[in-house]
Amino acid sequence: MFTVLGLVISLLITLMFINYKACDANLLADLGQLDMDDIEEEIIPITEREIKPPPPPPSMEELVIVEDEEELEEELKIEDMDIDEDMEIEIVEEEEEIIEDQIFTIVEQMPQFGGGESDLLNYLAKNIKYPQMAKESGISGIVYVTFVVGKNGKVGEVKVLRGIGGGCDKEAVRVVKTMPDWKAGKQRGKPVSVQYNLPVRFVLR
Repeated sequence: MFTVLGLVISLLITLMFINYKACDANLLADLGQLDMDDIEEEIIPITEREIKPPPPPPSMEELVIVEDEEELEEELKIEDMDIDEDMEIEIVEEEEEIIEDQIFTIVEQMPQFGGGESDLLNYLAKNIKYPQMAKESGISGIVYVTFVVGKNGKVGEVKVLRGIGGGCDKEAVRVVKTMPDWKAGKQRGKPVSVQYNLPVRFVLR
């Protein structure tokens, strides 16, 4: 009994082995019949990073200047106003520039004695008396006197700037104080007070 069962199992194993060999042979035969042209080679694409070009610079808007030959007339809108006959209209007068009563040293038109400088020199020569003390001491020279010619032409504020002594300073002041009226100086067409410096010369002969 066991012998028969062993034979049956051996036969089954042998049949299974024969079938397995047959399947391997058929598989190899099928693989051998494949053509290489029938096998498509799978190409894997190479992915490249797309480099985008830099954006173009913004275009400058061209400023076009168009000459407008047409004159633009500005329209003035005048609102109607109810004018009352009894309404008082205030008229503002332009105030004139007031020149203060100050003493100028230089003005547009300087003060003038009589007919001019020649008349002034003649007046001094005729009216100056050489002091006796200065004669005896042999004193001579120039006494510088300053004074103010007012807007009315009168001489005032007489002072000695630099003297020589011997009575000459007092004599120069006396002669200047006794001068007749001058022609007043003017600034912007109006008479003003002007300070005037005068050299008075004393010469021994």
